[in-house]
Amino acid sequence: MRLLFMGDIVGRSGRDALVAELPNLRRELGLDFIVVNGENAAGGFGITGAICDDIFDAGADVITLGNHSWDQREALVHIEREPRLVRPANYPSGTPGRGAALVEGATGARVLVVNALGRVFMEALDCPFEAIDEQISACPLGEGADAILVDMHAEATSEKMAMGHHCDGRVSLVVGTHSHVPTADAQILPGGTAYQTDAGMCGDYNSVIGMDKDEPLNRFVTRIPSGRFQPALGPATLCGVFVETDSSGLARRVEPVRIGGRLSQVLPEV
Repeated sequence: MRLLFMGDIVGRSGRDALVAELPNLRRELGLDFIVVNGENAAGGFGITGAICDDIFDAGADVITLGNHSWDQREALVHIEREPRLVRPANYPSGTPGRGAALVEGATGARVLVVNALGRVFMEALDCPFEAIDEQISACPLGEGADAILVDMHAEATSEKMAMGHHCDGRVSLVVGTHSHVPTADAQILPGGTAYQTDAGMCGDYNSVIGMDKDEPLNRFVTRIPSGRFQPALGPATLCGVFVETDSSGLARRVEPVRIGGRLSQVLPEV
């Protein structure tokens, strides 16, 4: 299978670029399945039902979230109606929505997508390692699922790396989100799991992690807020990870993806 994971969409610039490019990527890379992190898609904070629908219409199979899952209150309702919208699995019991989704891809293969929130420098939630274990034990690779993708939405690189090794040999891909900067460590771990510490973002990199530079700079320099954070509106770079799996569901190839905007361009050859 050929799988694509696209990093956090930040605001309109990232949304518009992703919606325009996803159909081309599916065709050019021969993709069987696409996952997109959408937790910053609505003005940099959360996601709405309309934006969710636009991303699915463009070709995404699953949308994952993160610590901004509920910044747009309508997401609490929309997530109950849309099983392909996945919030972190380690939210407390009774939280709306679900932490994993088993979705059939373009060729009929079953793909399990699991989302988890890190705890280092972030909210005090349930253990992400236990939450991931519960989801992949209920739907093991090669039995319940033909491929498994884990979106580890976390601040600390060490926690993301630990999750990669924790899942090695049991899932197809562990990829980090949240930091908005693509890391240069795409690799296949010893057990056959593809890994990258952070996928990066789909947004304007002439910014501070996707936000217009003025307000973040002002807060760092003066320590005084002077307004709201607003997404940068320049040309977006679409950042993600391409994975090709073998018949076992483990990875035989992983490469970064960077298209458009300011960063160096990388598109896998197929």
